[in-house]
Amino acid sequence: MTTDEKLAAILAAIQTDPGNRGLTELFAYCPGDFAAACRSIALDREPSVAAITGFFIPSASPAAFETDGPLGVVFLARALASLLIPLRFAAEPQVSNAIRAVIGSAGVPSGELGSNWAISHEVWIERSGAAADGRKYTMRGRDITEYHQLEIRQIVHSRSRSPLSIGIGDSGNEIGMGKIPHEIIAKNIPNGDLIHCRVPTDHLIVAGVSNWGAYALAAGIYVLRGVKPPADLFDPDREREILEVMVREGPLVDGVTGKQTATVDGLSWDEYVKPLIRIREILES
Repeated sequence: MTTDEKLAAILAAIQTDPGNRGLTELFAYCPGDFAAACRSIALDREPSVAAITGFFIPSASPAAFETDGPLGVVFLARALASLLIPLRFAAEPQVSNAIRAVIGSAGVPSGELGSNWAISHEVWIERSGAAADGRKYTMRGRDITEYHQLEIRQIVHSRSRSPLSIGIGDSGNEIGMGKIPHEIIAKNIPNGDLIHCRVPTDHLIVAGVSNWGAYALAAGIYVLRGVKPPADLFDPDREREILEVMVREGPLVDGVTGKQTATVDGLSWDEYVKPLIRIREILES
């Protein structure tokens, strides 16, 4: 496959809708954004990335932030580290606990984002964003604004220009989804008229699961750099080991079931890792 064919195949691998959330029409928007997002990092002479995540599930037991998003941040950090691209992350303390618990053991020289750290790109992975009324909502329409008090934009600083922003989401209520017209979200997503995040990003990656978008972004950068990833990067077993630690140390919960289990969006593990396996096959082709 050519480079463009590989990028197209990677995007296709993550744009399925296993939760039947009404994402098909959303996938059709911003068709060139995925490749553009990958190129913006891969071709930057000196990229430095801030990854921001965190989505609170108030109905969970215990109430906690979900596994979708933080696992993607760790994956992206692992992927970029082997390319010598620095990454710092930002999230609420519960999520930061989960990320810190695995970053060091994964051998990734990454840490939390500070006010003195200049960046070229900000990547928002499954991060709740403000709707038209300025509030933040779950898919069920529950107001979770009080649980998202971290003012991340106050600590994001660029080197000499505004950082390019990349949003990754799967439901319509995440930062980046403001790039899609409101009528499309309202028509296709349950409670979409209320929950639609109106915050856009320069590039938007809509995936069936937000973590999948992080897998795809990392893979696209490898394709464009012409480099093969480490053997354990696209390994489902390693991914599950990391998730188990994050769930325990956060704690984190499955965003659909609300349970403190090493699962994502209510999917079985075999179903969840299908895109990861398919992307690995594309990279090896």
